[in-house]
Amino acid sequence: MACSCSHEPAPIKPNSKFRTALWIALIINLTMFVVELIGGAYAHSSALWADSLDFFGDAVNYAISLAVLGASLYWRATVALLKGITMASFGVVVIVKTGYSYLQGIPPEAITMGAIGILALIANVIAAVILYAFRDGDANMQSVWLCSRNDAIGNIAVIIAAIGVFGTGSLLPDLFVALVMSVLGLTGGYRVIKHALAERNSSKAVDKLEECQ
Repeated sequence: MACSCSHEPAPIKPNSKFRTALWIALIINLTMFVVELIGGAYAHSSALWADSLDFFGDAVNYAISLAVLGASLYWRATVALLKGITMASFGVVVIVKTGYSYLQGIPPEAITMGAIGILALIANVIAAVILYAFRDGDANMQSVWLCSRNDAIGNIAVIIAAIGVFGTGSLLPDLFVALVMSVLGLTGGYRVIKHALAERNSSKAVDKLEECQ
């Protein structure tokens, strides 16, 4: 008796709007990576330094997403899985850096921290608005949206931390925000990993059904 087999949908034709959105987000993130890397080192801010790494990680993620546009579901999900692992790893790195900064005990320079935080927030809001329309796509698109959303939330926290540092002269607000950003990285990474694994398993199941033909 012949098997009744379903088929995996053909690879999605690359969406020109999504491609353009990715290029804009890539340029924004690379620019802010350099700005926050230099600014974070100058201001001795763990939150800015952590955010600069996040910008770099997102830039790499956007570049990878551009590379797999139009690929099969399995490969899009595989790339999303790697991005989810990267997001979670970022969270772990931030936790380690926060502990190191606490041991050093050097409070950050609040004015520089706040000014760069505002600039980064503007950049991330622009990227998040551009990518908002693609938030309900596959795991690859979802991970792109989550990156921008988390960055915007993190930048608001950096600005609040700068106000706290300015008002108290303590490094604790900066460290607290760095920890919040690490949680965002861990939870966002977990969500992307879970979605990507489900899509990979679904793709493999379809392939097995096709073998029965």
